[in-house]
Amino acid sequence: MVFDLDGTLVDSVPDIAAAVNRMLAARGHAKLADPAVAAMVGDGLNPLIERVFKAVGGTPDAAAAHDYLSDYEANVCVDTRLFAGMPEALAALREAGFRLAVCTNKPENAARLLLAALGVAEQFDAVGGGDSFGFHKPDPRHLAETVKAAGSEPSRAFMVGDHSNDINAAIGCNVPAIFAGWGYGRPGMEHGAAAIAAQPADLPDIAGRLLRV
Repeated sequence: MVFDLDGTLVDSVPDIAAAVNRMLAARGHAKLADPAVAAMVGDGLNPLIERVFKAVGGTPDAAAAHDYLSDYEANVCVDTRLFAGMPEALAALREAGFRLAVCTNKPENAARLLLAALGVAEQFDAVGGGDSFGFHKPDPRHLAETVKAAGSEPSRAFMVGDHSNDINAAIGCNVPAIFAGWGYGRPGMEHGAAAIAAQPADLPDIAGRLLRV
Protein backbone atom coordinates (compact mmCIF):
# COMPACT_ATOMS: atom_id res chain seq x y z
CA MET A 1 0.00 0.00 0.00
CA VAL A 2 1.68 3.18 -1.22
CA PHE A 3 0.68 6.49 0.33
CA ASP A 4 1.05 10.05 -0.81
CA LEU A 5 2.29 12.18 2.11
CA ASP A 6 0.93 15.75 2.22
CA GLY A 7 -2.85 15.73 2.32
CA THR A 8 -3.04 11.94 2.54
CA LEU A 9 -0.99 10.67 5.46
CA VAL A 10 -0.48 14.03 7.12
CA ASP A 11 -2.07 17.44 7.48
CA SER A 12 1.12 19.38 6.84
CA VAL A 13 -0.11 22.67 5.40
CA PRO A 14 0.30 24.61 8.68
CA ASP A 15 4.06 24.00 8.69
CA ILE A 16 4.43 24.36 4.92
CA ALA A 17 2.57 27.68 4.99
CA ALA A 18 4.57 28.91 7.98
CA ALA A 19 7.87 28.27 6.19
CA VAL A 20 6.50 29.79 2.98
CA ASN A 21 5.43 32.92 4.83
CA ARG A 22 8.76 33.32 6.63
CA MET A 23 10.51 33.07 3.26
CA LEU A 24 8.12 35.63 1.75
CA ALA A 25 8.44 38.01 4.72
CA ALA A 26 12.22 37.99 4.36
CA ARG A 27 11.65 39.31 0.84
CA GLY A 28 9.07 41.94 1.79
CA HIS A 29 5.99 40.09 0.60
CA ALA A 30 2.65 39.65 2.34
CA LYS A 31 1.62 36.38 3.95
CA LEU A 32 -0.53 33.74 2.29
CA ALA A 33 -3.39 32.02 4.11
CA ASP A 34 -3.20 28.30 4.76
CA PRO A 35 -6.02 27.40 2.32
CA ALA A 36 -4.24 29.26 -0.47
CA VAL A 37 -1.03 27.35 0.20
CA ALA A 38 -2.93 24.04 0.39
CA ALA A 39 -4.11 24.57 -3.19
CA MET A 40 -0.46 24.94 -4.29
CA VAL A 41 0.78 21.69 -2.73
CA GLY A 42 1.25 18.45 -4.66
CA ASP A 43 3.69 19.03 -7.51
CA GLY A 44 6.92 19.34 -5.56
CA LEU A 45 9.28 22.04 -4.37
CA ASN A 46 9.88 24.23 -7.40
CA PRO A 47 6.23 24.43 -8.55
CA LEU A 48 5.26 25.37 -4.99
CA ILE A 49 7.75 28.23 -4.94
CA GLU A 50 6.67 29.43 -8.38
CA ARG A 51 3.01 29.44 -7.35
CA VAL A 52 3.74 31.19 -4.08
CA PHE A 53 5.51 34.07 -5.81
CA LYS A 54 2.87 34.30 -8.52
CA ALA A 55 0.23 34.66 -5.79
CA VAL A 56 2.03 37.63 -4.26
CA GLY A 57 2.91 39.19 -7.60
CA GLY A 58 6.61 38.50 -7.38
CA THR A 59 9.33 36.43 -9.01
CA PRO A 60 11.36 33.83 -7.09
CA ASP A 61 15.03 34.66 -6.65
CA ALA A 62 17.73 32.02 -6.96
CA ALA A 63 17.83 31.33 -3.22
CA ALA A 64 14.09 31.18 -2.57
CA ALA A 65 13.63 27.42 -2.89
CA HIS A 66 16.75 26.70 -0.84
CA ASP A 67 15.76 29.13 1.89
CA TYR A 68 12.24 27.74 2.09
CA LEU A 69 13.39 24.12 2.21
CA SER A 70 16.07 24.77 4.83
CA ASP A 71 13.53 26.51 7.04
CA TYR A 72 10.89 23.86 6.44
CA GLU A 73 13.21 20.97 7.28
CA ALA A 74 14.19 22.71 10.53
CA ASN A 75 10.50 23.14 11.47
CA VAL A 76 8.98 20.13 9.72
CA CYS A 77 6.72 18.95 12.53
CA VAL A 78 5.62 21.92 14.64
CA ASP A 79 1.90 21.70 13.81
CA THR A 80 1.84 18.81 11.31
CA ARG A 81 -0.16 15.78 12.41
CA LEU A 82 -1.23 12.44 11.01
CA PHE A 83 -4.84 12.64 9.91
CA ALA A 84 -7.33 11.35 12.46
CA GLY A 85 -7.65 7.58 12.21
CA MET A 86 -4.45 7.16 10.19
CA PRO A 87 -2.37 5.43 12.91
CA GLU A 88 -5.12 2.84 13.36
CA ALA A 89 -5.48 2.37 9.59
CA LEU A 90 -1.75 1.81 9.17
CA ALA A 91 -1.74 -0.72 11.99
CA ALA A 92 -4.70 -2.56 10.47
CA LEU A 93 -3.08 -2.68 7.04
CA ARG A 94 0.15 -4.05 8.46
CA GLU A 95 -1.82 -6.60 10.46
CA ALA A 96 -3.50 -7.66 7.21
CA GLY A 97 -0.07 -8.29 5.68
CA PHE A 98 0.51 -5.13 3.67
CA ARG A 99 3.92 -3.57 3.28
CA LEU A 100 3.66 0.22 3.42
CA ALA A 101 5.50 2.84 1.40
CA VAL A 102 5.41 6.59 0.76
CA CYS A 103 5.51 8.11 -2.72
CA THR A 104 5.60 11.89 -2.48
CA ASN A 105 6.69 14.84 -4.58
CA LYS A 106 8.15 16.39 -1.42
CA PRO A 107 11.98 16.11 -1.36
CA GLU A 108 12.97 12.77 0.15
CA ASN A 109 14.98 14.16 3.05
CA ALA A 110 12.12 16.40 4.17
CA ALA A 111 9.72 13.46 3.90
CA ARG A 112 11.97 11.23 6.00
CA LEU A 113 12.48 13.95 8.60
CA LEU A 114 8.72 14.37 8.90
CA LEU A 115 7.97 10.65 9.19
CA ALA A 116 10.67 10.32 11.85
CA ALA A 117 9.35 13.31 13.80
CA LEU A 118 5.87 11.77 13.77
CA GLY A 119 7.26 8.47 15.02
CA VAL A 120 6.08 6.41 12.05
CA ALA A 121 9.21 6.12 9.90
CA GLU A 122 9.78 2.48 10.81
CA GLN A 123 6.32 1.52 9.53
CA PHE A 124 7.31 2.26 5.93
CA ASP A 125 9.47 -0.08 3.86
CA ALA A 126 10.35 2.63 1.33
CA VAL A 127 10.12 6.37 0.77
CA GLY A 128 10.21 7.67 -2.78
CA GLY A 129 10.61 11.44 -2.76
CA GLY A 130 10.27 13.92 -5.57
CA ASP A 131 14.05 13.96 -5.99
CA SER A 132 14.69 10.24 -5.42
CA PHE A 133 14.62 8.87 -8.96
CA GLY A 134 14.94 11.71 -11.43
CA PHE A 135 11.20 11.74 -12.15
CA HIS A 136 8.13 12.29 -10.01
CA LYS A 137 4.34 11.92 -10.00
CA PRO A 138 2.35 11.90 -12.22
CA ASP A 139 5.15 9.97 -13.96
CA PRO A 140 4.24 6.33 -13.26
CA ARG A 141 7.92 5.44 -12.93
CA HIS A 142 7.98 7.28 -9.60
CA LEU A 143 5.35 4.90 -8.23
CA ALA A 144 6.89 1.85 -9.88
CA GLU A 145 10.34 2.55 -8.41
CA THR A 146 8.86 3.20 -4.97
CA VAL A 147 7.01 -0.12 -5.08
CA LYS A 148 10.21 -1.84 -6.19
CA ALA A 149 12.15 -0.23 -3.33
CA ALA A 150 9.55 -1.64 -0.93
CA GLY A 151 10.27 -5.12 -2.23
CA SER A 152 7.14 -5.60 -4.29
CA GLU A 153 5.81 -5.05 -7.81
CA PRO A 154 3.01 -2.91 -9.29
CA SER A 155 0.75 -5.91 -9.88
CA ARG A 156 0.60 -6.35 -6.10
CA ALA A 157 0.23 -2.68 -5.11
CA PHE A 158 -2.33 0.03 -4.35
CA MET A 159 -1.86 3.81 -4.38
CA VAL A 160 -3.61 6.08 -1.87
CA GLY A 161 -3.60 9.81 -2.60
CA ASP A 162 -5.58 13.04 -2.59
CA HIS A 163 -4.26 14.56 -5.83
CA SER A 164 -4.72 13.87 -9.53
CA ASN A 165 -0.96 13.26 -9.67
CA ASP A 166 -1.45 10.21 -7.45
CA ILE A 167 -4.35 8.88 -9.49
CA ASN A 168 -2.62 9.44 -12.83
CA ALA A 169 0.63 7.85 -11.66
CA ALA A 170 -1.36 4.83 -10.51
CA ILE A 171 -3.28 4.58 -13.79
CA GLY A 172 -0.03 4.80 -15.76
CA CYS A 173 1.43 2.05 -13.58
CA ASN A 174 -1.70 -0.12 -13.81
CA VAL A 175 -2.10 0.13 -10.04
CA PRO A 176 -5.55 0.55 -8.44
CA ALA A 177 -5.85 4.03 -6.91
CA ILE A 178 -7.80 4.89 -3.77
CA PHE A 179 -8.65 8.58 -3.56
CA ALA A 180 -8.19 10.12 -0.11
CA GLY A 181 -11.42 12.04 0.30
CA TRP A 182 -10.23 13.69 3.53
CA GLY A 183 -7.24 15.41 1.92
CA TYR A 184 -6.42 18.59 0.03
CA GLY A 185 -7.79 17.41 -3.32
CA ARG A 186 -10.23 19.44 -5.38
CA PRO A 187 -13.37 18.19 -7.16
CA GLY A 188 -12.48 16.13 -10.21
CA MET A 189 -9.10 14.99 -8.92
CA GLU A 190 -10.64 11.65 -8.00
CA HIS A 191 -11.36 10.85 -11.67
CA GLY A 192 -10.01 7.42 -12.55
CA ALA A 193 -9.69 6.15 -8.99
CA ALA A 194 -10.79 2.59 -8.32
CA ALA A 195 -12.38 3.70 -5.05
CA ILE A 196 -12.87 6.74 -2.82
CA ALA A 197 -12.16 6.53 0.90
CA ALA A 198 -14.03 9.07 3.00
CA GLN A 199 -11.72 8.52 5.98
CA PRO A 200 -8.54 6.56 6.75
CA ALA A 201 -10.56 3.93 8.62
CA ASP A 202 -12.12 2.91 5.29
CA LEU A 203 -8.80 1.84 3.77
CA PRO A 204 -8.50 -1.75 5.07
CA ASP A 205 -12.02 -2.64 3.93
CA ILE A 206 -11.56 -1.00 0.53
CA ALA A 207 -8.25 -2.78 0.01
CA GLY A 208 -9.83 -6.09 0.93
CA ARG A 209 -12.70 -5.52 -1.48
CA LEU A 210 -10.37 -4.57 -4.34
CA LEU A 211 -8.27 -7.67 -3.70
CA ARG A 212 -11.37 -9.81 -4.17
CA VAL A 213 -12.39 -8.18 -7.46
